[in-house]
Amino acid sequence: MRHRPYCLISGTVFSVVALLHVGRLAYGWAFVIGPWSLPVAASWAGAPAAAALALWAFRLARA
Repeated sequence: MRHRPYCLISGTVFSVVALLHVGRLAYGWAFVIGPWSLPVAASWAGAPAAAALALWAFRLARA
C-alpha cells in the first residue's frame, strides 16, 4: 500500500487547519457550535500543533 497520497492529503488538511488557526488569532474570529464556544487562546496551541503535523506529513510523503 502506498502512503504518499495519504501523507499529501493529510499534510494539506493540517496546513489548512493551521492557516485557519492563524487567521483566527489575527482577526479574532469566533468559533461557536451551538451553546459551546472555543476561546481564541486555544488557537495558540492549535496553530503550532497543526503546523507540526502538516510538516511531519509532508516529510513522510517525501520518504
